[in-house]
Amino acid sequence: MLIHVQQKQVEIDPSSTAKDLAEKLNLREPHQAVAVRINGTLKDLSTPLSEGDKVEFFNFDDPEGKDVFWHTSAHVLAQAILRLWPSAKPTIGPTIEAGFYYDFADLTISDADFERIEEEVAKIIKENYATQRMVFANKEEALKRFPSNHYKRELIEGFEDGTISGYSQGEFFDLCRGPHLFNIGKIKAFKILKTSGAYWRADASREMLTRVYGISFPDKKLLKDYLFLLEEAKKRDHKILGPKLGLFSIKEEAPGMPFIHPKGMIIWNRLLEFWRYLHNKAGYIEIKTPQIMGRELWERSGHWEHYKQNMYDFSIEEREFAIKPMNCPGCMLYFQTSTHSYRDLPLRICEFGHVHRHEASGALSGLFRVRSFHQDDAHLFLKPTDIKSEILRILDLVEETYSTFGLPYRLELSTRPEKSIGTDEDWEIATSGLKDALDEWGEPYKVNEGDGAFYGPKIDIHIKDALGRSWQCGTVQLDMALPEKFGLEYMDKDGVHKRPIVLHRAIFGSIERFLGILIEHFVGKFPLWLSPLQVRIITIADRHSDYAHELQKIISSRGFICDVDDTSESVNKKIRSAQLMQINYMLTVGDKEIENKNATLRTRDNVVHGEIVIEEFLQALQQEYQTKSLVSPFSSKEEYENNNSQ
Repeated sequence: MLIHVQQKQVEIDPSSTAKDLAEKLNLREPHQAVAVRINGTLKDLSTPLSEGDKVEFFNFDDPEGKDVFWHTSAHVLAQAILRLWPSAKPTIGPTIEAGFYYDFADLTISDADFERIEEEVAKIIKENYATQRMVFANKEEALKRFPSNHYKRELIEGFEDGTISGYSQGEFFDLCRGPHLFNIGKIKAFKILKTSGAYWRADASREMLTRVYGISFPDKKLLKDYLFLLEEAKKRDHKILGPKLGLFSIKEEAPGMPFIHPKGMIIWNRLLEFWRYLHNKAGYIEIKTPQIMGRELWERSGHWEHYKQNMYDFSIEEREFAIKPMNCPGCMLYFQTSTHSYRDLPLRICEFGHVHRHEASGALSGLFRVRSFHQDDAHLFLKPTDIKSEILRILDLVEETYSTFGLPYRLELSTRPEKSIGTDEDWEIATSGLKDALDEWGEPYKVNEGDGAFYGPKIDIHIKDALGRSWQCGTVQLDMALPEKFGLEYMDKDGVHKRPIVLHRAIFGSIERFLGILIEHFVGKFPLWLSPLQVRIITIADRHSDYAHELQKIISSRGFICDVDDTSESVNKKIRSAQLMQINYMLTVGDKEIENKNATLRTRDNVVHGEIVIEEFLQALQQEYQTKSLVSPFSSKEEYENNNSQ
């Protein structure tokens, strides 16, 4: 029979499974064919194929592949723990961004137990069980399988009508929707990462469970590389570096609402100046909308019904209000303040808006997950014929923004989900506009079928930092819902009132989160144009202090941030202190420098350049600053190569 495999036709024997097809295609390596999609649905490799099926295999590099690989590994972890602690009760074991965890009741372990668990995992993997799926006829049948585990029983009782399934591997059986790896021997490397406490169902009023985190790979080298990456990430952790460099802090009095310190504000304002420059050049107008607006607005936008649990709301004079979680409805109100004709479109409106969203306390993480943040939103009001050209303009803006920071990026197009609003014609116009623009842009992009928003297709933009980690910051979402909800109109050239299409667009995403990414990307070693302290003058002895302060005035008068360290510490300690603060340039002054009216230059990578003429130094800095260069003209070869490799 004929099977369609990623735009090819393959002849296979009747009654073949997806695994048989994978072997016919020589997809046998541990990282290959770890998951399969058949006719649009993820399935187990053991699934029989039928004539004309459309089959897509995923390897470990694909998100779908990782999800199946890590979910199966979570079951292996649970199996190992039950062998070692038979009285433990397994609850849930989902995948996360990097790896997986499993929560257990009646289990107490510490880091000292990790090696035992890993040894037991290795035995299980060596046994190489094939995973087998079981589908229960109904809830009653499923409940019989877990007579004494009230956690599993609670999950089963809460399931809506539908298929309830589980997976076995050897003696271990667990409730799971799947799919799983065909056999667990594909797992070649496994590591327990940490353990912590976690409330059942994230409810602080429920039982405290023991959560065990792990990660696995189809190759031992991948695990080695990952562990190296973890160590590098620790050095870059913005939650440590940010406060250490005096950029921001998080206070218990305002959880999830960062305090940006003076040095942090220097970077913040530079980012905002850059953002305004780019948007002014690209033809945007800027607005500012209120942070607090009445319940009626949020009901009209749909937020009150669908997002209220994440909103901060209150009453004043018997009227209900909410702090905005998003900027969009305010911009819709602004559009309504005047009439518009087709000549006004495209209308590009940007807003650096302060929003608040209630996030669970356990989800808060430095600047990456906060409750109070600023979005670099923009809303573009378009005619249908504008979609392609405006997407291309946005991609130009994306390229100029991210390349300035040395951040490569990739694009993903998400199409119409099953539950959506709007006509087939609207969706076809919208999706074609986005796709045509991406095709003309000429860079590779991934299509996520059915992963768009309910109100329109979208493009997600994922940046990659210096460690190769991916961050989703930018997004372009095409919206046909809000213009309808707010009754937005423009007068077309035929005299007919028509509904505009809205593009929601952000590039930084959240400036707080983007700042956190930059701290980790640069390891606190900000390029000159962003640096909160660009030059420090270091005196050798007290008698050199007057000259140092004269020099500081000259450098500051040229627009650079400069201070003087004329404390009684040794020169070496002063230099070390400046390097720990990641100050771009250190100028040491002593008797010789005073006599020659210059200074001795040292960079933060500890390269000494010797005496330098002050005017030449300032001219070099001016060039570096104006071009927003990622590389200092005084860089060491190593720093130059590191920056250019990004």
